Amino acid sequence: MKKIILFSLMCYSLASFGQGFLHRNGQNIVDGNDKNVVLRGLGLGGWMIQEGYMIQTGAFAGPQYKIKQRITDLIGVENTEEFYKVYKANGITKRDIDSLAAWGFNSIRLPMHYNLYTPAIENEVDGKITWLEEGFTMTDNLLNWCAENKIYLILDLHGAPGGQGHDANISDYDTSKPSLWESTANQDKMVAFWKKLAQRYKDNPWIGGYDIINEPNWNFDSKNLNGCDERLNIPLRNLEIRITKAIREVDTNHLVIIEGNCWGNNYDGIFPLWDDNMALSFHKYWNPNNIESIQKFLDYRTKYNVPIWLGESGENSNVWFKEVLSLVEKNNIGWAFWPMKKIENIAGVSSVRITPEYEQILNYWKNGGTKPTQEFAKKALMQIADNYKMENVIVKPDVIDAMFRQVQTNDTKPYKNHKLPGRVFATEYDLGTNGFAYSDKDVANYEGTKFTPWNKGNQMRNDGVDIVTCTDKTTNGFQVSFIEDGEWLQFTVEAKTPSMFDVAIRYSSEKAGGKLYLEQDGKKISETIELTSTGGEMIWKTVFLKKVSLKKGSTKIRVHFDGGNFNLNFIEFENSH
Repeated sequence: MKKIILFSLMCYSLASFGQGFLHRNGQNIVDGNDKNVVLRGLGLGGWMIQEGYMIQTGAFAGPQYKIKQRITDLIGVENTEEFYKVYKANGITKRDIDSLAAWGFNSIRLPMHYNLYTPAIENEVDGKITWLEEGFTMTDNLLNWCAENKIYLILDLHGAPGGQGHDANISDYDTSKPSLWESTANQDKMVAFWKKLAQRYKDNPWIGGYDIINEPNWNFDSKNLNGCDERLNIPLRNLEIRITKAIREVDTNHLVIIEGNCWGNNYDGIFPLWDDNMALSFHKYWNPNNIESIQKFLDYRTKYNVPIWLGESGENSNVWFKEVLSLVEKNNIGWAFWPMKKIENIAGVSSVRITPEYEQILNYWKNGGTKPTQEFAKKALMQIADNYKMENVIVKPDVIDAMFRQVQTNDTKPYKNHKLPGRVFATEYDLGTNGFAYSDKDVANYEGTKFTPWNKGNQMRNDGVDIVTCTDKTTNGFQVSFIEDGEWLQFTVEAKTPSMFDVAIRYSSEKAGGKLYLEQDGKKISETIELTSTGGEMIWKTVFLKKVSLKKGSTKIRVHFDGGNFNLNFIEFENSH
């Protein structure tokens, strides 16, 4: 009878805990059944720790403490506390996690700021380490939402005590105070913090791992401030060993994930490894997506028999996203993209709407002038906090499509259901990658800090197509601009019967020279029309392609641009008489 009860409890435990603890099995990350797991994750950047570029303050207030100073100057201490309470409550909710699961994510990386869990060393008494409930409660709630969706939660210390790098925007490093590397007290607090987390979550299998230090970037013995030419990395290795040991005193279940210097990628001096259940994280931004770009980490995986994980990537075009995810998944490497929410962005799965009032505050912070009243500023900031709710953000279907469907296929799918006769806005071309849903000459940023824009207008979609706000009287809000010779757009349309259409072309152009024609199933189905100057970029004109024949049913139409230098608002299919 005891055996039957024990077996029943074991079955209940497995059912409750999904697939068990993620752990290392040789060079793979596997679940409790030793089944290989490819982590497909998203980082919740900006929730627990703000970075200025995400809320458009990067030019004058990058680290969170500077952002808070600016806000406090406008609305006072109590109102600032109220703002952050609402901001954090709205920033990530169960609805967010439900959405991520529905889109296809199986993991989440949580960038934590230590000061939500424990006070700064300057605020402790007699060197003691005390704890705050806020961060733990936020993490508990998030973990419950993840468990309900069978999503792994990876804890990432993004803002370590004192700050772990000269890149202050990432870790909220205050240069007027001792950094993590300049303070034994900060290091002791960090070790205690990880032990506290491990004690709390040691038995929860939906914790996917402990990413113990995000993007350290510090020069210990080298000239490069961010540690990119560091060869020994002794303080980093020693601290990571201390933290791992502290975790293992209370938790032998969970994967420990480490990062190198130089924003996570410089592992010189870090080896040999010191634990049997570890993984290496690397970060990848703004470079080519060839095997050479990840070869160093593939070599580490083989040489040290350890899993590797792309712990952070993103901030690029859909073309780049498809390329990098195809590359790493082909090599059995999981990933976590960055981030969940930013104000007015095209490169994320969602975008937070900006308001004219918030833009007024940004302008004051940047340029000075008349200071907004406390009442005005508080109302504006609280509206932005409200805009962070999942129901208020703009979800980006093209980004999600690129990260999941496009990684598997070059097939296109309709962005919108276009029934004919009817109007088809130029920006509502098919979902898919360059060369299949559209053709554009600048499609990604491969050049690091020498930024190459892919969508020059930075509006609506994250493809190579250049989209700007539209000024025409009839519009969906956007237009295709910066059109170059030889580019094209594809639209899936549906006609109930074989039909003859006159196709209206709505365009504007300061110069003559634009040319376009229509193609169906690889065959030209219209004349080539020349577009004369309309007299300016904001002066619109309609011209017609006459008697264009389309077959019945769903079909893919391509609008080819033999000549560029014009703006396209829409094409409209009208029954020909």
